[in-house]
Amino acid sequence: MSQLHDTIESVDNEAVLLVGHGSRREKSNEQVRELAAMLEDRLEIPVDAAFLELAEPAIEDGIEGLAAAVDSITVVQLSLFAASHVKNDVPLAVQRARSTHEAEINNGAHLGIHPAIVDLLDDRARAVESDLGVDREEDEIAVVVCGRGSSDPDANADLHKLARLLHEGRDFSTVEASFIGITEPTLDDSLSTLAKQRPDAVVVVPYMLGDGVLTGRIREWTDDFDAEYPYVDALAGDPLGTDSRLLDVLGDRWQEARTDSVEMSCDTCKYKVDLTGYEEDTGGARAMLRALTHQETHADRSDVDDEPHTHDAPEKHVAVCTNQTCAADGAPAVLEGLRQAARDSEQCDARITRSSCLGRCGEGPIVAVYPENVWYGGVNADDTERIVSSHLDRDRIVSDLVDQTL
Repeated sequence: MSQLHDTIESVDNEAVLLVGHGSRREKSNEQVRELAAMLEDRLEIPVDAAFLELAEPAIEDGIEGLAAAVDSITVVQLSLFAASHVKNDVPLAVQRARSTHEAEINNGAHLGIHPAIVDLLDDRARAVESDLGVDREEDEIAVVVCGRGSSDPDANADLHKLARLLHEGRDFSTVEASFIGITEPTLDDSLSTLAKQRPDAVVVVPYMLGDGVLTGRIREWTDDFDAEYPYVDALAGDPLGTDSRLLDVLGDRWQEARTDSVEMSCDTCKYKVDLTGYEEDTGGARAMLRALTHQETHADRSDVDDEPHTHDAPEKHVAVCTNQTCAADGAPAVLEGLRQAARDSEQCDARITRSSCLGRCGEGPIVAVYPENVWYGGVNADDTERIVSSHLDRDRIVSDLVDQTL
């Protein structure tokens, strides 16, 4: 049961920023704004919406819009699972905002595993059963919970856990987790495997927030399966949408963040521990650099709105630490010097951005060059032209400035 079913502590001068992914499909963005309005009614404090990418306002702009009017802002993430956006991009944006605003900024967790979501999935399955004219207490019904899929094993594992929780205590013959792409098993594979079990019906529940390209693909693949296997009735249901039970989850994540009780699954996070097949992802600095590159290099995909996005990355990405210590040592001048030298160069293909603390306080300003993972320390404005002309233009590391390599 949601913590909001209990008495909510009195809230003074506080606001919430609900962060969605963002889409070129405006209907998906409106869903985030609708949930923000619903959450505002529930919490009785201001709630604004912001987006990771592809829509406005960005997280930093959303925080800026609230910071002048309140003393405390809690960022609540409208993300299903904890993959790179949750673990890298949102914390990076929050840390940047903390360095420029006096308001307290709390960062909440993703939606994750929650009893309200299990109940919501159960209702989505029941709706499909009704459309098919079957009854789980009398018929053999298999359920497939289909997610988008991620390169983060932690996120993929949570979908399997959610599927198992949906199976427990309910009269389904089986409940399987499946994915539309990126990882396995794919929906096609899962449906083909279930056909061999000859259930009376297969119910496919899209585990997504909005109804877009990917949910359309899930329905298409399910319809193809239904036509290919006439002895099994199959139908795909609706995504989560703006069901009010999501407010129970969002409200709990808000309470956790503002009371310093956020819990993340760090024991199985590929950025924290060595997992077989993901060894190169371990290490917060690498994750941060990948997050910076990800934010800066989304390609324009005007042809397909919610297609899993591709990237048109520059050859190099440069991050300049502008946190308090490095800033006092001249980091702003280093940042501007690098940008000016890059503009003057005819060869340089690099994006140069500021970053939050890189953990080398007292040895900066720190300049990190990706993908080589070369960190320069003690850089001053006079060094910037050398870094551009040697490293960024000609791949020649400026050895006397190297602080460390990752």
